[in-house]
Amino acid sequence: MKVKFFILCFLFAWLFLISCNSTKKSTINGPAAKPAKVSSKARVFLRPLKIDRNELVRYAKTFLGTPYKYGSVDPGRGLDCSGFVYLVFKNFKVKPPRVSKDYTYEGVEISLKDARPGDIILFTGSNNKSGIVGHMGIITENKRKLKFIHAASGNDIGVIISDFEGYYKIHFVKVIRVLI
Repeated sequence: MKVKFFILCFLFAWLFLISCNSTKKSTINGPAAKPAKVSSKARVFLRPLKIDRNELVRYAKTFLGTPYKYGSVDPGRGLDCSGFVYLVFKNFKVKPPRVSKDYTYEGVEISLKDARPGDIILFTGSNNKSGIVGHMGIITENKRKLKFIHAASGNDIGVIISDFEGYYKIHFVKVIRVLI
């Protein structure tokens, strides 16, 4: 009985650790990010994808109002941040990483000013000084203001579009490009 209990506790702890938080460090870039570079650790997005940016953003917006559900990729139950991004890209026949930390070494890093709709924006979790990716979204526009769509778990619960300001500026890690 004690062995079963131990195994069950271990599995829950493991699932908790692999969800929307991470254990890898990433470089925190300010608004004037370094020139674009391709990570040598990139896995899924080895080459830019030929997916129409507007179509990707339009599809992502169909999930607006979907409730937040930690660890879920089922829009009927709710979505977490990485589950939302996973579901959007999966619709376009891409199987991206499922966990936000795994995006740390994906794609091509670009500056905020060069960010375009369809690019992925990465943030730290609750500890903004850690540099550890724990939240993410998809950029929807970058004209006068940068906006992104994501599954939020704080005061604004569920899939929403947010301005890149305040809390998000403090927790910003980087923007990655995975689309042509």
